[in-house]
Amino acid sequence: MTVEPSAPEATVCLTRAGMARGARDMLFALVSVFLFAFAFGVAASHAGLGSWAATFLSGTVFAGASQFASLELLVSPVKWIPLLLVVFAVNARHILMGAALYPWFGRLPFAQRLLPAALMTDINWVQAVQAYDRGERDMGYLVGSGLLLWIVWVAGTAVGASLVEAVPFDLDRLGLDLTFLLFFVCMLTGLRRTRRDDIAWVAAGASALLAVQVLPAHWHVMTGAIIGGIVGSATQEWLGRRGPGP
Repeated sequence: MTVEPSAPEATVCLTRAGMARGARDMLFALVSVFLFAFAFGVAASHAGLGSWAATFLSGTVFAGASQFASLELLVSPVKWIPLLLVVFAVNARHILMGAALYPWFGRLPFAQRLLPAALMTDINWVQAVQAYDRGERDMGYLVGSGLLLWIVWVAGTAVGASLVEAVPFDLDRLGLDLTFLLFFVCMLTGLRRTRRDDIAWVAAGASALLAVQVLPAHWHVMTGAIIGGIVGSATQEWLGRRGPGP
């Protein structure tokens, strides 16, 4: 399978070899992703979803943080407006994440961007950004890593939801809900290039903590992403005018 772009974008493609590289580079994350999916399966079962419903949700939505956030709203009757707002607030960071990949995927027709966008997660986005900096231009890199993560995510959810139906246990006592958070914090350290990045990170964290106190639930995610992006862009432009820094 190969997608050949027009001549001006000849360096951008989608190949099986690229998918294989993306999947291979994502192997290290599978245990953490499985545990996080397992935790969601357990939480979904505690929230009243059956194993099939929880697995279907993971397979069609494929968005861990918003799936956790939406559990308390998945009651009968479904509160659609609050549910949609919560999902948007949690996933709004993908707008900025997608924008960060525009120099790569923006060279392709819109239809060819849809599959990578659907399979983009926090983890393989980090990997894709690092791969792009290394010179990767094969769109299959993100597709292959995303497909592998999707398979593991659905499988982990199914195992967690099925197991808790057979052997009920307390998720909080296991601490599985922290697995993905700790893993992603470790992943972020690989994105730090210079001390300039610390300014944007501190701004994002501080604004998110403030938003937790003053805004409705889950809006701190979007707030931190937007403030961090604005501060990061402004800092890079201002310091860039002053010349190279540490």
